[in-house]
Parts: sequence; C-alpha cells; structure tokens
Amino acid sequence: MTQVKIESAILGSGGMPLTQKRESLFQDSLRRLVRNRAAVIGGTVIIVLILMAIFAPLIAVKSYEVQVLVDQNVVPAWIIKVFPTMAPYARISNDYPVGADYVGRDLFSRILYGARVSLAVAFIGPLISLIIGVIYGSISGYFGGRVDNIMMRIVDILYAFPSLLFIILLLAFFRSTISDIQPGTLAYAFSKLDEAMGGLFFIFVGIGLTAWETMARLTRGLVLSVREKEFIEAAHTIGASNLRIMFRHIMPNILGPLVVAETLAIPGYISTEAFLSFIGLGVNPPTPSWGAMISDGAQTIRSYPNQTLLPALALAITMFAFNFLGDGLRDALDPRLRGTQ
Repeated sequence: MTQVKIESAILGSGGMPLTQKRESLFQDSLRRLVRNRAAVIGGTVIIVLILMAIFAPLIAVKSYEVQVLVDQNVVPAWIIKVFPTMAPYARISNDYPVGADYVGRDLFSRILYGARVSLAVAFIGPLISLIIGVIYGSISGYFGGRVDNIMMRIVDILYAFPSLLFIILLLAFFRSTISDIQPGTLAYAFSKLDEAMGGLFFIFVGIGLTAWETMARLTRGLVLSVREKEFIEAAHTIGASNLRIMFRHIMPNILGPLVVAETLAIPGYISTEAFLSFIGLGVNPPTPSWGAMISDGAQTIRSYPNQTLLPALALAITMFAFNFLGDGLRDALDPRLRGTQ
C-alpha cells in the first residue's frame, strides 16, 4: 500500500513522471539578488543617478557654468530652516533650488553635471582595469611556470610604486608641460584629448594603469584553480586550442568573481577622482566635479555649509550605492549559496 502511494505521488494522472524544471545559475543568482534589499536599493539609486546624469540638461534649472555675481552665496528659504544659524546674514533667493556658490553658479545644476564625472569614472575606469588585468592575469595563470613567475614579478614591482602618486605625477606632468609639447606628437594629441574631455582622459588612464594590478592577481589565482579541473583536462584531450579553452571553459567560470571585485572597487575609483579634483588636479574648470565643489565649499563651510554638505552627500550616497550593489552581487554569484534563500 505504501509503495502504491509513493508511485502515485511521483507519477501524474496520465502515468507520466512529474519533473520540476531546475533553475539556471543566472535565474538563481538573480532571485537572490532581488531578495537582497540593500542591493536593490543600491541598484535603484545608481539607475536614478544615471538617468539624472543623462537628462541633466533637461532637469537643470540653470546652466552650471554661468556666473551671476549679484547672486553670490544666495540660498533658498528651506536652507535657512535646515541651517538656522545662517538666518542673520544669508540672502534668500528661491530661484536657486539649493543655493548658489561663491561666484553665483547654480549648485543644483553643478551637482547634476558632477554626477556625469563620477559615473564616467565609475564605469570607464573599471572597464580599462578589467580588460588589462584579465588579459594579463589569464596569460600568467594559464601558462604558469617561468612565464607566470616573470609576469608576477613585474606586477610586484608596479605594486611597490604608490598608485595615487603615479596618477598625480601623470596629471602634473602633462598639464604643466602642455605649452612645451610640439604639435603633431602623440603627447600633444593626448593633451588635446584631455582638454576636450574636461580633464577626464588622464584620470581614466591613471586609474586604468594602476588598478589592473589587483585584477591581474585575482584573475591569475582564479585561472590557476580552474585550469586543473577535469573538464579542462578533457578539453585538452579532445584537442581544443588554448584560446578556445580560455574563452569557452575558463572565462565563464571566473567572470562572476571578477565582476564582483570590480563593482566593489568602484567606490575607490570615485573617491580617487574626488580627491584629485579636491586638490586641483582633477577635471578642468568649469567642468563640475563633486570633489572640486567640496573643496570650494570648504572655504566657507562655517558660513554656507550647504555648499559643502550637499555635494558631499551626493558623493557619499553614490559610493554607498555601489558598495551595497557590490555586496549583493557577491552574495548572489557565490556558487556555495546556490539554491538557498
């Protein structure tokens, strides 16, 4: 009788076995990511920031570079309610949603356009790092032996040089000697490209040339752990080429941790750009950057705290959003949590 009940539970009404479709790895990871509230909030904030940066010309009430000297340091009425100590001396003007800076430029518009700079660094910098680091680390880890030893010693040497100092020297050299560079040379072309991009080109180059070392080490370690697996040996046995093994068998198995690592590193890239702009080596004026806005507002933080705190708040929210999303991706893509809630 018990056997009949078990068989009826397994078989459907037509006598066919009832099978449950198994979730793919992507579906399982997406399900766990969506259930992570912090990651969803972080992703939503990032999407909102991207939309704000794209549609900044439509959202901004004024141009970010126009100076109205008669409106220096004006604030809207709600700022006085938040910072009542400003009431005795602050001039009120509701034409500016969050106030104007020391030369009469609209702070709200500059914060909107500043999101473009931070998001550009957040996406382009890691992309350069990912491409260079994955290629370098894959070659080192896959071939191993003497090739691996030489390539990793090069990485060790580069690690000995402070990355931030390298970026500062790179920016200082090209921007201080631009008048001495002969037209038609590669350095002159790079300098003009940096000028056309508002000072972002050398920031991208500096971050890309220094951040790939960590990615190369991580990629090497992952390749070393995967290349000894049975399915890699089987691919060698049937005569698969090294290139096919790398792109069809190894890369899909290590891409998840690499993407997670780069996502978690994005706040560091954003803070690097903000620091460079804070000390005057970031984007070129009048291109707005949150770091430059914080630097300008720091000089009057006691009198007009909104000029410092608002861009600082935007910077903090952006970095927290990427941190939350990175943590969520790390948990969602962890194969040890597959099938868990």
